[in-house]
Order: sequence, then structure tokens, then C-alpha cells
Amino acid sequence: MAKTPGHDEDQPLRLAYLSYRSKPTVGGQGIYTRHLTKALLDLGHSVEVFSGQPYPVLDDRAQLTKLPSLDIFNDQYPGRFPAYWELKSLPDLLEVAQFSTGTFPEPLAFSYRAYRELKTRANDFDLVHDNQCLGYGILAIDKVIPTLVTLHHPITVDRRLEMDAAPNWRKRLSIGRWYNFVKMQGRVAQRMPRIVVVSDNSIDDIHNDMGVDRDRMRLVHVGVDPDLFKPMPGVTPTPGRLITTASADVELKGLKFLLEAMAKLRAERDVSLTVIGRAKEGGPSAKLIKDLGLGDHIQFVTGVPDERIVELYAESEIAVVPSLYEGFSLPAVEAMATATPLVATDGGALPEVTGTDGETVFGCEAGNAEALATALRRAFDDPELRFRVGQAGRERVSELYTWRQTAVRTVAQYREVIQMRAEAEQRQALEADR
Repeated sequence: MAKTPGHDEDQPLRLAYLSYRSKPTVGGQGIYTRHLTKALLDLGHSVEVFSGQPYPVLDDRAQLTKLPSLDIFNDQYPGRFPAYWELKSLPDLLEVAQFSTGTFPEPLAFSYRAYRELKTRANDFDLVHDNQCLGYGILAIDKVIPTLVTLHHPITVDRRLEMDAAPNWRKRLSIGRWYNFVKMQGRVAQRMPRIVVVSDNSIDDIHNDMGVDRDRMRLVHVGVDPDLFKPMPGVTPTPGRLITTASADVELKGLKFLLEAMAKLRAERDVSLTVIGRAKEGGPSAKLIKDLGLGDHIQFVTGVPDERIVELYAESEIAVVPSLYEGFSLPAVEAMATATPLVATDGGALPEVTGTDGETVFGCEAGNAEALATALRRAFDDPELRFRVGQAGRERVSELYTWRQTAVRTVAQYREVIQMRAEAEQRQALEADR
């Protein structure tokens, strides 16, 4: 069994951090991985990150151990079928078998790759932190090293929204097969000793959708670096410029409602939009942009460092989070930290994160283009209120949501899990002696 340090609150921890994919510039998993591991290192702990493709961008002090997948869903050839000579292990076979049935295969395959790597290194780590993989291999890892999981939000929500938007039964059948891995994640989550969750809203949804007992979950908010994401007084915002972070064709992110709202606004004023994300050629968003005649007024930006993202916020008058659902929303707190006035929907945890309408955010109903357009008009038409909302938003984030706070609270959960394991082993030893 893994060596446990007991309940010494001052002893640095040796952490193995798992992330089955860690896209560094777009996508919450990669951003969470980069910033949380850096904050943990700043607190004096050691961190080794185990990741599949795309690999994370990490602090120089963090060690990265690559656990390559078959990279079926790479950016150049998404959905490619691997050649037979690429199949070199049982996890490879699991990955291609699940892909062949139409199921997203990465969580299951990665969890067994991680187990194969960690089962011989039990004495190297005090704890394993799984970032929402929740494959069956995570249960095997927990038997040799105490393990904690971060679950940002239940993927059941993504599945439900895509099902609702599906145009026909064939598409719904395909979506159901793709999200079949969610059943596995629910079974694993129910058996984990501790789940870290990023919002009260997510706690409710995880309990209701995945059957995880509330007493197994603990709230630890996600953070932002207020020294990086900050106002840039020397940069003048472009009049009418909006900015959002969204995967172009992920139903959950609600980009189509922002595009429809923007089309309404362009009938009365000059409005442009910067999207931090990748445009999918020929996808629904690209088609909608063409149909609405917005092509000359939208730019997609991807693969840029945080420093450039901060500049993009400074160049914009208003930031927008049009999501139908968020378990937390890193883009929201990053925008607020830069004092960019934020328009955000009431999807999922967004009201919990962004605060009071008219004070720290301009709020509106999710999935309603007209409501979104009305909130944007309200922000555009009142520069003084827009300024106050931006400043109050930064104050809220600085008080509540920093990566250091996230790391400190996460470490407290690490120590509880380690202590729980030590006490369980002590009980087993006493029973064996009877």
C-alpha cells in the first residue's frame, strides 16, 4: 500500500495529477490543470502530471509524464481510425473498441494507462488527483494510492442539451452512444471517497444525475490569477466590440444565441465579436454566421497565451458568457478579473459565480437570444453602469476566486482523504489482530 504521512499539516505532499486531455488554451480541463498545479507548487508541494493528448502547458517546476492515447480526436484528423500496428496494449484495444461502437473512448482507456503507470509507483506519491476522468481504472488506482476526484459538472447535462437539439432520432441515437461513458463515470463517482466540486449548483446536479451522496462531495471554487488577469489602462476598448470564449459547435456554450443576439444588435449599431475558440469549418456555427451575414464582423482566435487573452479583453467593451449551462465558468471569472463588464446568462452555476444583476454582472435568461440582446443593449447604453459593473466584478473575483485559495482548500481535502485512508488501514490492522 502507499505510504501515508499521517495528519501532519505542514508536511509537503507528493502528488500525482491525472488529466486525460489537457488542451492548454481553450477548455476548462487544461486551464484548471495548468493553474491549480502551479498554485500547488507555490505552496511547496511536488506535482507530477500524467496526461494524454493534447498535453498541458505547465509551470517549469512540474513534471509531465505523457500517457499517449491513440489520438483519435486530434485537430488535424478528428475521428481517424487507428492502424493495427498502433495497437500495442490493452488500453489501446479498449480505446479502439469503444470508438468502434460510437462511444467516446478516452476516459476509460486513459484510466487504465494511468493505473498501469502508477501501480508500480505507489510509494512515490501520497495522493492521486483525478481531473474528471472517472474511468474504471481510477477505482483500481484508489486501491493502491489514496485518490481524490475533481468533477466540474456532470456530463449528463451536455448529453441532455445535445439530445434536445438533435434534429432526428438517428442523431439522438448517435449522441446516446457517444455519451455512453457517462454511465461509467457515475458508477465510479459513487464509489470514490471524496469528490471536489466547483459550485453548489454542480453538487445538486451531480447528486441528482449521477447518484453521488452529498456527504462525499466538497465545494472548492475554481480560481483566477488576478495579477495576470487584470485591467490594462493603456488599452482603449474598441467601440461595440464583444468578446466570448466558446467552442463553436458545443451546444452547451450557447454561441448560436449570441450570434442571433448580435444580428439583432447590428440592425441598430456597429457591433463586432471576438471568439476565443476554434471555428469548425462547415459546422452549424459557421453556417449560422453566413446566414446572418456576420462573417465580416467576427474573428476567431485560438492558441494564444494568457497574456494575449488579457489584451483581447482590454480591447473589448463587453464580455459575454451565453452558456446554456456552466458548472462554474472560468471565462466568466477571467473576464471579471480584467474589469471587463460581463453579460452572462443564468445557465447552471453562472448566477452563483457572477453575483447580482446590475451590480457585478448584466444577467439574462439562458437560451433566449432576445433576452441576451436586451442585456447587451442595457450594457452598451449606460457607460457609467458598465464601468461600475466591471469594477465590482473584479473586486468580487479578487475576494472569492483566486488559484491560491483554490489550492489551499484543495490541499485540505487531500489531507482529509489521506487521513481517512490511514484510519481505515488502522481499523483493518486492529481487526486482523483480534
